[in-house]
Amino acid sequence: MLSREENEYLTQTGPGTPMGTFMRRFWIPFMLSKEISEPDGPPLRVRLLSEKLLTFRDSNGRLALVDEFCPHRRVSLFFGRNEARSIRCVYHGWKFDAVGNCLDMPAEPADSTFKDKIKLKSYPVREKAGVVWAYMGPAELQGGLPELE
Repeated sequence: MLSREENEYLTQTGPGTPMGTFMRRFWIPFMLSKEISEPDGPPLRVRLLSEKLLTFRDSNGRLALVDEFCPHRRVSLFFGRNEARSIRCVYHGWKFDAVGNCLDMPAEPADSTFKDKIKLKSYPVREKAGVVWAYMGPAELQGGLPELE
């Protein structure tokens, strides 16, 4: 029988845990493409490796997998608007694209560069054979998608 510490070592998958670090080095299938097929449709909540994430398809059909919570006030972007190739937070209107770049901060002056310093955590996403895959590990270790039938 495993001890409590051994059990946690094998089952905890959050960021920074041994098993979480290991599992993040592989592409993870997390959704069928048909579940999120509508561009500018409502975002969907996803929980992968103990992280609360959000997935949406932007106006161009590009898939996104980002942190569920806005970096400003930690409001859930699940309640945000999927608009014009991005998702907009309902609290202060910060707008993020599919790779986490902040595109707009309505309360900032037009010439402000503060938005360029803000980034929402995001992960690479690919579609293959009707399945959506995510890679959550270090970019330098990212390989290709698995070759499955």
